[in-house]
Amino acid sequence: MANFKLAIEKVLRHEGGYVHDLVDLGGETYKGIARNIHPHWAGWVDIDDFKRLPGFPGNIVSGKELELKVEDFYRHNFWDPIRGDQIGNQQMAESLFDFCVNAGVRTGVAIAQGVLEVPTDGVVGPVTLGRLNAIDGDLFLAAFALGKIARYIHLVKKRPANNRFFFGWVRRAMGDV
Repeated sequence: MANFKLAIEKVLRHEGGYVHDLVDLGGETYKGIARNIHPHWAGWVDIDDFKRLPGFPGNIVSGKELELKVEDFYRHNFWDPIRGDQIGNQQMAESLFDFCVNAGVRTGVAIAQGVLEVPTDGVVGPVTLGRLNAIDGDLFLAAFALGKIARYIHLVKKRPANNRFFFGWVRRAMGDV
């Protein structure tokens, strides 16, 4: 079964550290956790403490307590809802997990369900999980990458300012293939 620790390491390499990009609708972001989307995340208290000190954001020291808050956030909000521990293929679990972090669980799962040709409800239930564990991993990853890219094209058409993120999103999607 898939390993959360391996998956979270990959996601955190993509997400980086502290960013406050005014074009990004998520606003202030730490390790991919967007304040505008997740304003009640417990780690924002720590980040706000660092803001009061000289040298922000370079002064952020990601200690054990803050790292645990990050990991708990990702496990609770993304890994557990996709039933990551029950997915047999590590690369498929990582791909689904990473995209759900980027696009939201319901959107990510719905796109995966389209690839799996199961009913699309945005929830990993027994039918979706069974199909995930039965499909050829390479086939799923290739088709899922195309689904991700189609989603990114939609986001750019809907909001042209997203164009600045497009090629990064595509590189991220293609990293799984």
